[in-house]
Order: sequence, then structure tokens, then C-alpha cells
Amino acid sequence: MLQSAAAGRPRGMPPFLLLTCLSGLITPALLRALDPCSAYISLNEPWRNTDHQLDESQGPPLCDSHVDGEWYRFTSMAGDAMPTFCIPENHCGTHAPVWLNGSHPLEDDGIVQRQACASFSGNCCLWNTTVEVKACPGGYYVYRLTKPSVCFHVYCGHFYDICDEDCNGNCPDASDCACAPGTRLGPDKQTCFDENECELNNGGCSEICVNLKNSYRCECGVGRVLRSDGKTCEDIEGCHNTNGGCSHSCLATKKGYQCECPRGLVLSEDNHTCQVPVSCKSDTIEVNIPRDLVGGLELFLTNTSCQGVSNGTHVNILFSLKTCGTVVDVVNDKIVASNLVTGLPKQTPGSSGDVIVRTSKLLIPVACEFPRLYTISEGYVPNLRNPPLEIRSRSRGVFPFILEIFKDKEFEEPYREALPTLKLRDALYFGIEPLVHVSGLQSLVESCFATPTSAMDEVPKYYLIRDGCVSDDSVKQYTARDRLAKHFQVPVFKFVGKDHKKVFLHCRVLVCGMLDERSRCAQGCHRRMRRDTAGEETDDVQNKVLTGGPIIIDWGN
Repeated sequence: MLQSAAAGRPRGMPPFLLLTCLSGLITPALLRALDPCSAYISLNEPWRNTDHQLDESQGPPLCDSHVDGEWYRFTSMAGDAMPTFCIPENHCGTHAPVWLNGSHPLEDDGIVQRQACASFSGNCCLWNTTVEVKACPGGYYVYRLTKPSVCFHVYCGHFYDICDEDCNGNCPDASDCACAPGTRLGPDKQTCFDENECELNNGGCSEICVNLKNSYRCECGVGRVLRSDGKTCEDIEGCHNTNGGCSHSCLATKKGYQCECPRGLVLSEDNHTCQVPVSCKSDTIEVNIPRDLVGGLELFLTNTSCQGVSNGTHVNILFSLKTCGTVVDVVNDKIVASNLVTGLPKQTPGSSGDVIVRTSKLLIPVACEFPRLYTISEGYVPNLRNPPLEIRSRSRGVFPFILEIFKDKEFEEPYREALPTLKLRDALYFGIEPLVHVSGLQSLVESCFATPTSAMDEVPKYYLIRDGCVSDDSVKQYTARDRLAKHFQVPVFKFVGKDHKKVFLHCRVLVCGMLDERSRCAQGCHRRMRRDTAGEETDDVQNKVLTGGPIIIDWGN
């Protein structure tokens, strides 16, 4: 029955374009302009199906690294559509299968956005991204899938059951048929799709609702457990209950308990989970893994040419945003750089004395988060702080931007040795410069304003750029070679008052995905934009302020 659901079902196939046949004729830009119901890529590999379990003896885990924002449809032995329930790890031919965390839309809904989750290490949504879904007139679905942030991720397909045509007289319509509890009839009027109970009042769960096949379950955050009602969460009171929620050691104290980590690991922000230390810097990401955890494994990143180096106590892996298979993506209000540390048994004993192994494989996802929105001031070099790590080896950093004052319109030689001293009627050349040039990203200078002191809330304040629009007609923008760099020229000015001999510049910069046609960066100049609905800013991002300066104004001549 499952095979007939994919291959033998009468579905009134509409005309569509198979890109495998016409790849030389259809460009990605043309594909995006067409109706996705008639222009999509077919995903038909049998290993994508949820029934396919990973067997590494038959080959390595697979990854959808080639998927990059086009429209896709699941066909043939891959299944009918994406599963809308949690898929256990090591299915769909990979370590971390990706499923759709939300119900499929109706045809009248048009294109909708849904969260896609990747399951791994007992967490049904360890990673997530946003995909687009559309119900097509032929009773099938198409999906605009984003490139996974790390490997190994694969978008899963699923064979949904055919409805029971014997309704015993209870069919709502003569042409309808009945579906089992926990499922609903799909747009083709013969397939029973999973009902996502979590979409209605969070399934009644007080914290986390996880949709399962034809069912669901409630879960609690770290350090909390479910009560007997199976829906409400309460704090763990001691180490005797599920080890206090600690990933490693739980130590009883007078005030309750606390979690502790083995030597070389650090406690994450949740105060329960032990993680490997990850340092996110402007030009490098460094992972330090204790040798006790590594054993006789050889560590490498997604690009296997990047390997770990042992210093006796730790195995260190150093890489940048541009190397070793690092994937840089824009997710909501953050730029996320991610990679995967994989450990496999060494073929021969190494000089470090590793002659045995205690585990067959080690997988550590590594991610660094950078805010998308910055306020930067002339002359400031970021002081990179190392805040506590977030769960799952995810750390924060500052994306490497500076505001430079240049000596001429070539924008090649900035003032470095001394503060710039300029006269009125001189030209002031300034620019937003990325210290790391990463492809796939673009920037928008949302605002640039000047103050007579380093205080950003100083009054008076003079805007050169506001809401992405030039506020002063004398401001001239130059074309830069890098999509992240922005170059400007403006006549030198000073603030009224004999005591005002300095000017401080402050610019707010937003980073977006270059291919995201709906991003704030793509909109450019947008006056009176409602920031509370733009979705580009959060309190966490707005508070990341860099200060500095000044520009000395020589106005005595």
C-alpha cells in the first residue's frame, strides 16, 4: 500500500518542469519567478523516506548541502510529503533527519512559512530553520528548502496512509473517506496526513509540545520534569530525580543541588549541560576538546582536511568563517556560523599514545552566533568578550565590522597612526568595513549620525542616513567591491558652539542574506518603517553598542 501511495495513485499530474532534464536552460532566477507548483525539483531518493534507517556499513551519512533555496517536491520512493512529526535520529539516510514542525497548508492559503526541525541526540528540534510550503492544485505539496546550517542533515519524505473508504455510512460526503484518529484528510481527498496537536493551545503542554506520528507528547526544559498529569512542568528538587537534570555530575548542596562538569568541559548557560569550550572571535573559531573525551579518535571538521591538533591535554581545532566547510547563514536576528566536529577511530596508534578507543564515533555540532545589527563609532576596535556558552556548543561573538575614516575617495588608506584632523569644506570619507569577507551576506547602513561627544544619546544629534535613506543631500555613496562594505563622502561640518571642536560618528549596520529578496537589506531606503513589525531587531541586538572617536575639526583658519 505504501508504494502505491507514491507511485500508483491517480492524481491528475499537472505540467511541471523537471530541472534534471532542463538544468542547462533554467536558471535559479527564472525558477524563482515561476509558479512553484509547475517549476520544482523532484526529490525521489529512496533513502529520504522515514522508513529508511542509516547503515554506515553501506556508506557514510548523507547531507543536503546542495539544497539552496529552490522549490522541491517529494516523489517516487522518497514519499508523498515531508513528515509533520518528530523523526528519530539516524533515519532518512543521515544522522539528523529534518521534519516539518507544523501542519501542511490548504490550497487557498498560498505560500506559508513553517519551521523545519532536525532531530539529534534525543532532541526533536536540536536545529531549526524556516521553509516555505505551498499546496498545489494536483493534491501535492512543494517546499522551498533552505541549505542546512551543518551536516549531516537531510530533508525527509514520508508515505502517508490511504484513507479508509469503508466509512460505514459515516462519511461526511459521498466522495470522502475516513482517516484514523490523529490524522486528517489531505487535499487529494485520499491521503491521511498527520494532525499536529501542538498547533492548538500548545497541545495543553505548559512548556514544550512535540508532535509525534498520530499523537504528541509534552516535555520540559532543562532542570524541570513533568508532573503526573503529563502536561505540567515543575522544578527538579534534588539529584535523586533524573540526576537533577544534569548532563554529567549532580552534587547535593545545602540550598539544593548543582551540576558539575568533568575536567575540560564547561557548564552552559542553562546551568545543567556540560559543553566543550568554543571561542568565537572576529576572525577565528576555536574548539578545545579534552583528550579524555576524544580517546583514540581522530577529529576533523566538515571539510576533512581540517583536523584537530593535540597539545597533550586537549585537541584544538581552529578555523574561520570562510574555511573548513563552515556554513554562514542568517537566522532571524542573528548570523550563525556552524560546523561539525566528527571523531572517528584512528587507523594506527598515534604518537600521542592513543592505542585504544572507548567510543566508535563522536559528533559535536559547533555554532557561533553574531548579532545582525550593530551601532559602531569611528575609531573603535571591538573588544571581543567571551560570554558563557549556550547549549549545544553554541557561543556568541561580534561580527567583525569597524567604521573607518579614510584619507581619500579611493577608500584604501584609513587614518590609523593619528586621529583625523580636518578643516571645514574638506571632504570626509568614511566607510563600514568588514574585517572578514564572507560570501552570501550583504549589509545595510540603517542610520549614521554625528554627535559632538562620544555619548550616543548626546543632544544635538545630526543624521546623515536614516532608515536606510540619505538624510543630508550632500552625502554621496560609492560602490564597494564587497557587498558588506559601504563607502560614503560628506563635506566636513561641526556643531554650533565654540566648545564643539570634535565630531563623533555612529552608524547602525544590519546584515542580511544576499539571496533573501524580502529582507530589510533588500528593501533599501524605507522611510517611516515600523520597527516593531519589521522583525529585524530585538532588545538583545539593540544593546550591542560600540563607541569611540573622535574626528578633530580644525576651524580656526
